[in-house]
Amino acid sequence: MFKMGIHLIVDLLGVKPERISRVKPVKDILEKAVRESGLNTITASFHQFEPYGVSAVYLLRESHLSVHTWPEYGYVALDIFACGDEESALKAYEILIEEFKPEVVERKVLKRDLYERVKEPITPRACPL
Repeated sequence: MFKMGIHLIVDLLGVKPERISRVKPVKDILEKAVRESGLNTITASFHQFEPYGVSAVYLLRESHLSVHTWPEYGYVALDIFACGDEESALKAYEILIEEFKPEVVERKVLKRDLYERVKEPITPRACPL
């Protein structure tokens, strides 16, 4: 059966500031998670805030991954949306938890499953150009 996808919305607290203050360590962690989970990067963009803090967005073939950090609070806001199979999104999540090493994790899981739940499925059709 066709699966639209899974959306993980995650808050991390108690992350050491040196892991999330600058682009380089954040990028290294995100690259590892994308690579080892089997997700596929189309492009990625990073922004370094001053004096510290990072925002990063990965446009993935499967959808997207984003991270926003507040080192002064040890806080990371993480968002992973992957279409189709849930396995790669959940694997990326596990790797990110292992690498960021938060003291507290709050995870919300949204199943993007409206299409699957509709009683009379809509037939895919070509979009007009």
